[in-house]
Formats: sequence, structure tokens, C-alpha cells
Amino acid sequence: MAISLNTGFVPVCLQLLGGLKAVLQKAEAHAAEHKWDTAVVLNLRLFPDMFPLERQVRQVCNHALGAARVAGVDLPSLPDADNSFAEIYARIDKTIDFLKGLPASKLEGKDDSEVTVPVGGQPRTFKAQNYLYHFAMLQVQFHCTTAYNIIRHVGVNIGKRDYLGQQPS
Repeated sequence: MAISLNTGFVPVCLQLLGGLKAVLQKAEAHAAEHKWDTAVVLNLRLFPDMFPLERQVRQVCNHALGAARVAGVDLPSLPDADNSFAEIYARIDKTIDFLKGLPASKLEGKDDSEVTVPVGGQPRTFKAQNYLYHFAMLQVQFHCTTAYNIIRHVGVNIGKRDYLGQQPS
């Protein structure tokens, strides 16, 4: 099977989003067990100039929706911030549902189309293939990894298998 924009991007995002949700569920259980304030947990960060956990998850979802930008369809409406694990799960679920419902045909033949997105507050134009594979995908992976590291850093018992999520066979 040939790799298309859809097969090279969407299934990987779905796998990482599923793994991220599972890791967050373990973090929520750990926080409840230790009677940690959820607001504190959602605002954990590895270093003062890095995004907190809640924003890491928002970034994952935002970049996973890059497929919609390439397809030229409207993005789902999502809040500007999440204040609870339930809201974070709803964001992830909405992103997953959107990606699962995005017809692969909407991405076909779009490899060389242009996509303009803000990067560092400035508009940047990419060829669609470069945008998905060399920007959006790396952003999804970076922010998933950073969320995982924040959660692992505070002692939640998670590992690589949790991060990887359900792998296709």
C-alpha cells in the first residue's frame, strides 16, 4: 500500500491521542489517590518557560487537526482552555472523532497544495506534505512526549507502552 497524506498522518495521530488519553487517565487516578489538587496537576510543567500539562494536550490536538487544514474543512470548535481532566478528555475525544470522520479522499492529491499557519505568531506557508510530515507530526509527537514526561516526572507509574497507545497490527 502506498503512503498517502491520510495514511501517513491520521493513524499515527489517532494512536498518539489514544496513548495520551490513557496516560492522562493514569495521572488523574494517581492524583486522586494522593489527594492532589487537579488544578495544580493540570498546571505542572517541566521548566518555567514551558507550557503546562493542559496546554501540552491542547497543542497535541491542535496540531493533529492539521489534517483538517490540509483538507480545507472547518476545524471542530474547541474551548481556549481546559480546566479539568473531563474537559481534556472531551477535547481528545472530539479530535479523535473528527479525524476518524475525515474522509481520506479529502486529503488525496493535496500533497503540493499550500497551507498557511501561524508559527511563532507569524504566518508561514508550507506545501501540505511538508506541513503534515515535517511540522504538524513533529509537533504532535513533541507535545505528547512532553505531556508524558510531566506526568512521569511526578511519579505516575507509566511507561513506553502507555505512551505508544493501541498499535495497529
